[in-house]
Amino acid sequence: MPYRTRSDLQRTAWCSVFAAAALASVAWPGWAHAQSERESLEALRQTTLALIELLVQNGTLPRDKADALLAEARRRGAAAVAQAPAAAKPETPVVRVPYVPQVVRDQIRNEVREEVIARAKIERWGVPNATAEWTDRITVEGDMRLRAQLDRPGHDNPSPQDFLAASLNGVTRAADFAAGTSAGLPTGSTQDDRDRLRVRARLAFNAKVADEVLVGLRLATGSATDRVSTNQTLGQDFNRYTFLLDRAYLKYDPTPWVSLSAGRMPNPWFSTDLVWNDNLNFEGLAAGFKWPVQPNASILPFATVGYFPIRESAPPRSSRSLVGVQVGAQWEWNEQTRLKFGLAQYIYNNFEGRVDGDYDAISGAGRTYGQYEYEAGLRQRGNTLFLTNSPLEIQAGLTPDKARWGLASRFKPWAVTVAAEFSQFSPYFIGLSGEFVRNSAYDRQEIIRRTGVYLDDSRVFGVQGRATLGAQQVRNVGDWQLSLAYRWLGSDAVPDAFTDSDLGLGGTNIRGLTVGMLYGLARETQFGLRYLSARTISSPTVQPALKDRYSIDTLQVDLNVRF
Repeated sequence: MPYRTRSDLQRTAWCSVFAAAALASVAWPGWAHAQSERESLEALRQTTLALIELLVQNGTLPRDKADALLAEARRRGAAAVAQAPAAAKPETPVVRVPYVPQVVRDQIRNEVREEVIARAKIERWGVPNATAEWTDRITVEGDMRLRAQLDRPGHDNPSPQDFLAASLNGVTRAADFAAGTSAGLPTGSTQDDRDRLRVRARLAFNAKVADEVLVGLRLATGSATDRVSTNQTLGQDFNRYTFLLDRAYLKYDPTPWVSLSAGRMPNPWFSTDLVWNDNLNFEGLAAGFKWPVQPNASILPFATVGYFPIRESAPPRSSRSLVGVQVGAQWEWNEQTRLKFGLAQYIYNNFEGRVDGDYDAISGAGRTYGQYEYEAGLRQRGNTLFLTNSPLEIQAGLTPDKARWGLASRFKPWAVTVAAEFSQFSPYFIGLSGEFVRNSAYDRQEIIRRTGVYLDDSRVFGVQGRATLGAQQVRNVGDWQLSLAYRWLGSDAVPDAFTDSDLGLGGTNIRGLTVGMLYGLARETQFGLRYLSARTISSPTVQPALKDRYSIDTLQVDLNVRF
């Protein structure tokens, strides 16, 4: 006998009794032709008592509840019999025959049956281990990854002393390599091997509040100041890891062709990791639109717009924000071939640096001093940077630890993204993707006027191609997938803060190759292997005459589990 909760058993008993009574009231009028009203009431009472006893014998109703029902039924039955008119004398019997039309009887029977069935479905009568209905609207998912990462920089890379000395000219493309102490000693690392064990854990909750409303929450490991990585490096003296709010957003779909999102949300753009890191989440507002077409249409146009504050407007510091728009279409060429295309422009407001004048030789820095800095917690590596420190501070003897680096260029990149999927060779899958980006706001003469720095080796465009072969998703034992990608991303094509953080250890001014493999060890359990080889494009010290470069090879060995 399936287990049911006490509340379910009670509801079953009551509804069974009431349903029997209702059906009896419909079926018994014919019996009234042969019985008196007293006899009818007695028969109904006996039927009710027998039905309750049967529910107890079947284990549907507990004995204590059955006794209470029997007592109540006897009391009401006795009262009804007592109030019924006395039986007529045999010679003059009185027979009362209430007439209920067949249509009414059918309607009553159908209404009772539908109500009982509907209530049973909602409350899951008789379902083993049944849970409340609202739990079906909440889904929980997550993943965990263990990674061994080996970084091998080129031993002919410029030394940290070279980067620090070159930065005295007031320009660099690797501020972290040019970092130093107040005594002028470098703190960067450009030639040392590094081996790390890392872990990533993520846990997501999605609540379908209504058919049109979704609430999404996700927790993840990582650093509160690193937006493009959720990795946690092992070897922290056994200290506990932080588990941070990675996503918190509301999604509202008023119609099938309009979707509105707000909060900290997944990437709303159709893109690759050339421009946006796979781990990056966006904060702000986004709206997606699909052109209403016939259900069997082969071309599906779409559009996306978004506004994302990056630094709040908190006087005396000015705000920073990102505004984007994208249009594109998906083409279902046939059942085995799918193509997708997107054209986007992203506009970064108030990102460019300026020489900061809010500094006094006597009183020092003013209230707004430092607002044009491209902060160490935001940048990665690759963009052309210049010193935004006041000339008065520089003349007083600027030490490396006081350097404030700002972006030399403004950024309004255009991005073209294409992707194709081919499943003609099922169960194997072929995927191709590519992206091209160019910064339309780069102006060398404007940079000279604003910063006083002349640049002749900056690159303002990027391109990436990727091919995938094997299972579309590695989810079961024996599934496999191979991938090959090449990237060429100029120094000032996009802000380096939001790009991929793996190839070349992240940022722009990188060209290189990535080879990867995934293999299914068990259900939702994957073994992964990736080799990444990268080197810089333009001079990282912004001294082209030296013909310097920075190169690094990385090996990542992963064990992924999803649930």
